[in-house]
Amino acid sequence: MTRQDLIHKWAVYALALLPVWLLDSCILPRFPLFGITPMLLPLALTAVAVLEGSGAGGGFGLAVGLVWTLSYPLGWGGAVIGMTLAGAAIGSVSQYVLSQSLPGCMLCGAGLLAVLDGLRIAGALISDRGDLPALLEVAVPECLLSLAWMPLIYLLFRAVYRKVGGDKLA
Repeated sequence: MTRQDLIHKWAVYALALLPVWLLDSCILPRFPLFGITPMLLPLALTAVAVLEGSGAGGGFGLAVGLVWTLSYPLGWGGAVIGMTLAGAAIGSVSQYVLSQSLPGCMLCGAGLLAVLDGLRIAGALISDRGDLPALLEVAVPECLLSLAWMPLIYLLFRAVYRKVGGDKLA
């Protein structure tokens, strides 16, 4: 790919991230289901990392981490590093262990959501902001509700992947 092709490719991925971010930050928080809102940005990272692989997944994870840190209250810089590492790891796992398909994307997305909620639960337990059963009552439905959005997000980014010169998926 030429430099111009790469710039075009990642600009299209950024445009595809925009509606996911708008849903995640502006629309879905206004309509919580049983008090729970899904996390969609980690799922967008997962979809791109599964389709593009380790290096591109890490780069897109950096961008998602920046968006997440800059657009949400109490954002902290660790999300940038964490999402970069997560994108690289998910890209490697999908390239060498799982298939680059929706089931592989669902497994990777579930793993990433479990790690993110596990870190939040650990932080809440350490700072004594809640007990484990109460925290799990929020974390488990949040993961399940988020995963319900995975097929739509995967199809969006797979369409982008096919459009901007990715290998043709079966």
